Amino acid sequence: MPFRDRSALRLVAARGTATATAVAAATTAVAGLAAAPAVHASPPATAALRWAPCAAPAKPGAECATLSVPVDWDRPDGPGLDLAVARRKATEPGARVGSMVFGPGGPGDSGVERVVSGINRFSPEVRRRFDIVSFDPRGVGGSNPVTCSGDLLAERPSPELRSQADFDATLAYNRRLRADCRARTGPVFEHLDTGQTVRDLDALRAALGERKLTFHGSSYGTLLGAQYAETYPRRVRAMVLESVMDHSVAATREFLRSEAAAAQDSFQEFVKWCAGAADCALHGRDVRAVWQGLLARAARGELADPDSPGRSLSASDLVNKYAFRRFYEADYAGLATVIAGMEASKPLPASPTGTAPLPPATPVFCSDWQLPVRDYREYASLVAAMNVTAPDLPYLLPIHMAAACLGAPTANPQHRLDAPGAPPVLLSNALHDPATGYPWAVSVARQLGRSGVLLTYQGRGHGSVTSGPCMERAVDSYLTDLAVPARGTSCPAEPS
Repeated sequence: MPFRDRSALRLVAARGTATATAVAAATTAVAGLAAAPAVHASPPATAALRWAPCAAPAKPGAECATLSVPVDWDRPDGPGLDLAVARRKATEPGARVGSMVFGPGGPGDSGVERVVSGINRFSPEVRRRFDIVSFDPRGVGGSNPVTCSGDLLAERPSPELRSQADFDATLAYNRRLRADCRARTGPVFEHLDTGQTVRDLDALRAALGERKLTFHGSSYGTLLGAQYAETYPRRVRAMVLESVMDHSVAATREFLRSEAAAAQDSFQEFVKWCAGAADCALHGRDVRAVWQGLLARAARGELADPDSPGRSLSASDLVNKYAFRRFYEADYAGLATVIAGMEASKPLPASPTGTAPLPPATPVFCSDWQLPVRDYREYASLVAAMNVTAPDLPYLLPIHMAAACLGAPTANPQHRLDAPGAPPVLLSNALHDPATGYPWAVSVARQLGRSGVLLTYQGRGHGSVTSGPCMERAVDSYLTDLAVPARGTSCPAEPS
């Protein structure tokens, strides 16, 4: 799913631990499109945030606070929860424009962690002119995190289903896990969807004293931004959506195909880069053949995990942990070096491989994306279609998410955006993004109509707003002065 921004988050596990990197980015589908969310009234009067220095190990200058919101915005007088919030003030107070809220990715990334550890993802000009504010979305980090049995998490079935019995067992496991997580987490577990988080974001805007919202959402955070613009179009001052998710994808098969196509495109870019880069550890070799050899060794349980000596690496972990993750940063040199090291490693005795822990994003993701799969026969067909589209990347993370969401209720299913009255919204996407493919950004810009302005980065990777001076100038001018780039603007790729 996308999915992952550039940080990882732990899913809290009771009586055990289970951690995983939530990658990038995103979606699946329903047979038809749901109606757009209703426009909501202003949140109840919100007290000003009480800022105090963040606890160690926060870097100096970070301030933290909590924001009280209802567990269920449709029952504002019901149970509440406290959202963790953090900020860094503008570095030049005399030039300050206001607060800019960052919507973290994942789903499952911690915005507070992003702020307290430093905010180098933003340009010096943005840091100079804005207080950078972020928060842990409900169910994440310091905001009533989802808590589940560590032992039960460790029992997660492999997404490599082989029969209807496997399919039925996965459905039964998902039911058990949801019941366990709900019992340990509390009522917020049933209200983790982005529709609820949109209301949280508007309450944060009010608590910050901002009449209109300035927002930067990355990866999964673009879903939050887009739905905020749809729900409160006249409360938006400026909005950057970076690495754009398309929540209108109308079928599970199309979602999985588009995700597979984006990831395979990045693999092909890697192969092309290696052919032309003398410093590639695989330069002059058939990169695809080397990679397929590693996949075969992993499938037999003979490939050692470089990060866990003596442990065999599954083909799925090889794809998602080592290739897909590095595509986010376009770290092609690092990937080539790891592949060369794996190829030279001594084969392990053949053994069964395990299944990676449940991605921490799952409860949020399943609340936002409906993943209808009727039975094993349809599931096998979806896997086969993904393998045709991405022959070098079997069992990509999106199919893991599809399996993990089988049978889950979806509070905020897919629909086309409808945001009349919104000001210009700046969308930013790389041509070669492994998790939120460029066609998604094009689609969302079209759904926004006159409000959607797409800024294209002609390079690679998941994230683009600070990819060179051309991108920085365009984004900085938009955020600070509301100067919208001309339609069709693109910026050249920076050297790898």
